[in-house]
Amino acid sequence: MSAFETLSSGRVLLRRWRDADREAFAAMNADVRVMEFFRSPLSRAESDALVDRIEASFSERGFGQWAVEVPGVADFIGFTGLSVARFSAPFTPCVEVGWRLAVEHWGHGYATEAARLALGHGFGHLALPEIVSFTSATNLRSRAVMERLAMRRDPADDFDHPSIAEGHPLRRHVLYRLSAP
Repeated sequence: MSAFETLSSGRVLLRRWRDADREAFAAMNADVRVMEFFRSPLSRAESDALVDRIEASFSERGFGQWAVEVPGVADFIGFTGLSVARFSAPFTPCVEVGWRLAVEHWGHGYATEAARLALGHGFGHLALPEIVSFTSATNLRSRAVMERLAMRRDPADDFDHPSIAEGHPLRRHVLYRLSAP
């Protein structure tokens, strides 16, 4: 792997996916606590298809959502990385930083630390002018990560996610932005 396929802070390691990650990822995506702010948990086939799309993004764009490892603690705890929004909104096209971790690894600062690595790669290696993050307005845990990353929200940028039905409690989303240093 090149230096751009693996990123490390010493405490967390962002790396390309391994086949061995798929089972733990599927279990995580089936956990209703992890998927609370998504339309529904994922089946094993849907989870595997997501890994395939992530790996395709690395091949096509040179970036994606890395598997997150905590050396000495866990070989796989979830993902963090960069992706291109797959829907149309006033702020798209854009690159988003996002994360999804298994419940037992919440509350240790891993999401924030891993996201900082991904942001550094996006602003440094990829020379992106801006990276965004968005979530359901009620997802206070992810919003707290965005704020720890010094991302800023303008309520005028909040939006109704086009792939979530009108009237659904998760439809309203908040948008956070971070410009290149």
